[in-house]
Amino acid sequence: METVATKAPARGLWSGDEAVALAALDGGVALGTGYPGTPSTEILEAFSELGGRAQWAPNEKVALEVGLGAAFAGARVLVTMKHVGVNVAADPLFTAAYTGVDGALVLVSADDPGMASSQNEQDNRRYAVAAGVPMLEPASSQEAYDFTLSAFELSARWKIPVILRMTTRVCHSKSVVVRRPPVPPAPPPNFVRDIRGRVMVPAFARPAHLKLRKKLAEIQAWSETAPLNVVHEASPALGIVTAGISFQHVREAAPEASVMKLGVVYPLPIEALRRFAAGVERCVVVEEGDPVIADAMLAAGIPVEGKPEMFRFGELSVARVRRILARDESPEPPAAKAKPPELCDACPYHPVYGALQRMGCIVAGDIGCYTLGVMEPYQAMDTCVAMGASVGVGLGLRHVLPEEQARKVVSVIGDSTFIHSGLSGLVEMVYNPPATGHVLLVLDNGTTAMTGQQEHPGTGRTMAHDATGHVSIEGMARAAGVTNVDVVDPVKDPKGFEELLTRRLASNDLSVIVSRRPCILAAADIRHFEKVNAEKAAAASPCAACGSDDAP
Repeated sequence: METVATKAPARGLWSGDEAVALAALDGGVALGTGYPGTPSTEILEAFSELGGRAQWAPNEKVALEVGLGAAFAGARVLVTMKHVGVNVAADPLFTAAYTGVDGALVLVSADDPGMASSQNEQDNRRYAVAAGVPMLEPASSQEAYDFTLSAFELSARWKIPVILRMTTRVCHSKSVVVRRPPVPPAPPPNFVRDIRGRVMVPAFARPAHLKLRKKLAEIQAWSETAPLNVVHEASPALGIVTAGISFQHVREAAPEASVMKLGVVYPLPIEALRRFAAGVERCVVVEEGDPVIADAMLAAGIPVEGKPEMFRFGELSVARVRRILARDESPEPPAAKAKPPELCDACPYHPVYGALQRMGCIVAGDIGCYTLGVMEPYQAMDTCVAMGASVGVGLGLRHVLPEEQARKVVSVIGDSTFIHSGLSGLVEMVYNPPATGHVLLVLDNGTTAMTGQQEHPGTGRTMAHDATGHVSIEGMARAAGVTNVDVVDPVKDPKGFEELLTRRLASNDLSVIVSRRPCILAAADIRHFEKVNAEKAAAASPCAACGSDDAP
């Protein structure tokens, strides 16, 4: 089957994620970096397969910081993550709006309305307003391609990071994309010192904030006539303001309506919106998620209708848009029941959760495949908040619970998640140990399984599966000062695993147990990658034939 990995013609059927990757290729992006998370994962994978330079970072904060450094040197950079990943990257994002960039930097926030694979339903248009960063939102694969290129143009013109807000349907739906000729290459990267512009101590940050607001005022004026905002004129009886995937639903639900489709969702073209609303008898804002556009228009004194609160939750559809336009707030029919997710039959986590259940443990859980331990038949997870939160939450429980309960608390985290944001919790565990000690259980299946079996620093392989530096989880635990560190295979010796866990829970010492066995879906690929890399290493040896490192 032909894919973007094998051929990228001038016209083709591509997903929104693939379209962003194509635009990055055609836009001369020097570096793509990010952290895998549905629905954003395929962007960097496709970019890498197309020949672009892409890499996975340990987490989103690091990805943005690496991207920012490259953009300081004048490069064009793409940084990708899902919506909750922007929470992790928010610290550098807010200040990057002050420092600006010298090349161009586009951050893709892939939001997940309806929570198809996420722990919350946050609307990251709020981040654009809070951070003071322009945001574009495409409604199709073609616009994903075009808006990515426009975002780089916008970033380069105003020397500011730009957010491209994608949503699940745009990321994963396929439509026809027509590519443009590649843009002229950027000048070679070069560092030019700008201490006042990049060192955000208060004396320099205050004027930088003023400069940012001036940029945003200029961008807002530009957005009033920007070609990314399009008015489809039809009946003046009904006008609809919309953006993103909601536009597709609107056109089918109300083909007779006049529609203003926003491509620039921050800063909004307020005066253009005012003129549009004045030209129709009834103006309704149809937007997925929070009432961001409706609230902004109402705050500007523009008389519009927003959607009822019940439609704030979940994805919109043609049927739901029709109900919004009809002011129908009657109860919606219940969603069709779907088969709940579950651990694979041969998943190495089964003996782990079996033991946790039998022992009556209080489990502070985390984000990943192992979160499915909360489902039947185990129901062996009591909390799940955010990436890396299992360690801190578990410690908090240990600090305050009576001893009988505290000794049952276990923090459970995966290998990729431990690298992502569990290290800070590990340090907290050593620095502020509970009186009863603590047990951190790292479920190491050798991959970032939940998002499609991506590599991470703990696998010792790059995005392209080539050998690279390997971060040892047990080595990190020992280096941090944990008293007891064990590596076990719970499938090979389930009884031994349960006995070890029992001993560690009874101790007042700190313990890290690494439960290591490859994901059943990734095991064959892991063996293949390791074999290929071993053969490459042998071939690169000065004396591969004789097995010596000494020249003959």
